[in-house]
Amino acid sequence: MKIAVDAMGGDNAPKAIVEGVMLAKKDFPDIEFLLFGKESAIKEYVTDDKNITIIHTDEKIESDDEPVKAIRRKKQSSMVLAAQAVKEKQADALFSAGNTGALLAAGLFVVGRIKQVERPGLMTTMPVFTGGKGAGFDFIDMGANADNKPEHLLTYGILASYYASQVRGVKNPRVGLLNNGTEDTKGSELTKKAFELLKEEPSLNFVGNVEARDLFNGVADVVVTDGFTGNAVLKSIEGTAQAIMSNLKSSILDSGLKGKMGALLLKDSLKELKQKMDYSNHGGAVLFGVKAPVVKTHGSTGPDAVRHTIRQIHTMLEKDVVNNLVAYFDEHQA
Repeated sequence: MKIAVDAMGGDNAPKAIVEGVMLAKKDFPDIEFLLFGKESAIKEYVTDDKNITIIHTDEKIESDDEPVKAIRRKKQSSMVLAAQAVKEKQADALFSAGNTGALLAAGLFVVGRIKQVERPGLMTTMPVFTGGKGAGFDFIDMGANADNKPEHLLTYGILASYYASQVRGVKNPRVGLLNNGTEDTKGSELTKKAFELLKEEPSLNFVGNVEARDLFNGVADVVVTDGFTGNAVLKSIEGTAQAIMSNLKSSILDSGLKGKMGALLLKDSLKELKQKMDYSNHGGAVLFGVKAPVVKTHGSTGPDAVRHTIRQIHTMLEKDVVNNLVAYFDEHQA
């Protein structure tokens, strides 16, 4: 299997990206990596060139570039060339830590959506504080679409339920609709109509409306929402987690000797909590509904997060998720 990597995407590129690829190479010797970007900068971090091909380009998409314009005008950028390689079947999947909007545009306009999906959704796996190691829920849409129809939310439920069962191994995943209350009649016109569609879909184990405050308690294995709401919720979660960890650290440092001794005793527990809150351990965000895996990790990502994301892509390719998903849609929409 071959993965096209935008080696110049992200705040710490190409260092973090290439170092993450080097880590993943040890885990997955069956992957061939196509690294797109400035050759001299990439080579600096390549410690083993087996299964590594570098495709040189000096052009890259910046974080502040307007997404669609960047895809259309920067055709020799590392991201566009990587997407083109997937489109032309030279690679099986696309990975980037670069400009999110540009990657979504590359997925839609270069890789292309599968015909059964009108609006692909951006999905990530979030941690929960109940259950064992690796427990989580799949959250879709996180911002690929600012405006949605009820039918799009139904499609997201089918996509994410399929991913949860086939990639994460969740048996009969519970699907919840994010809403401002758990009652069946709650919500906007969008969520009310989406509720009825999800409820009537026989292939889904729909458990009804779920509230944002219950997400981390394992209320559902899949949580569906529109892209505007999903992005707002995700950023609220990220900001809250960062504020808690920052204030906890400040409180410990300002609490004198007694507080620091207590923190030392709790060091392992605090480390475990931090790891549990880090959703990058589950891999990257998937643009689900396009013709090949297109996966995005955070722009400030480090080598370990890159490694986790490549593991996720490996699983998707190993299970032939996209082709099986097309067959799944054909079967359930016949």
